[in-house]
Amino acid sequence: MKNVVLELSARDLVHADLASCGWAGSDHHLAGVAGQLERARTGEVDYLAICPATDIPVAKGGIDYRIKEGVGTLWQLAVHPALQSCGIGTFLVEAAERRIRNRGLRQAELAVEESNPRARALYERLGYAAYDHRPDSWDEQAPDGSLRRYETTCTLMRKALS
Repeated sequence: MKNVVLELSARDLVHADLASCGWAGSDHHLAGVAGQLERARTGEVDYLAICPATDIPVAKGGIDYRIKEGVGTLWQLAVHPALQSCGIGTFLVEAAERRIRNRGLRQAELAVEESNPRARALYERLGYAAYDHRPDSWDEQAPDGSLRRYETTCTLMRKALS
């Protein structure tokens, strides 16, 4: 068996990328991401695309600088399902942490659904520690196109950045 090595780069996600990001969520979700790209133009958030040489995103995620003073809050992190457990999530989180440090901030936070132990294990491996729990909810698109409210409980995690 041969190992496949992907050279990855991190760049800003742009509107043109959304057409190739159907793996990341529904049309409703991607419309929300498009709205976040408008916030990125004002500097309130960064929205990253992780790409191999083809320059087509295989992972994406946002950093919101307005949720908590002095903190970069990671959110909407996603890796193409066929490429999970290949180190791309680690690359994404580390790229986000660099963006946070480049703004002179020294703390990163995120929320992970309690029903997602694989993601939580990744964040713990990367140095994030749980500090609280909270309910969360958002609109989710059903297969028939209708919207329904999705409710969950998230573990809040933080990491001091050096």
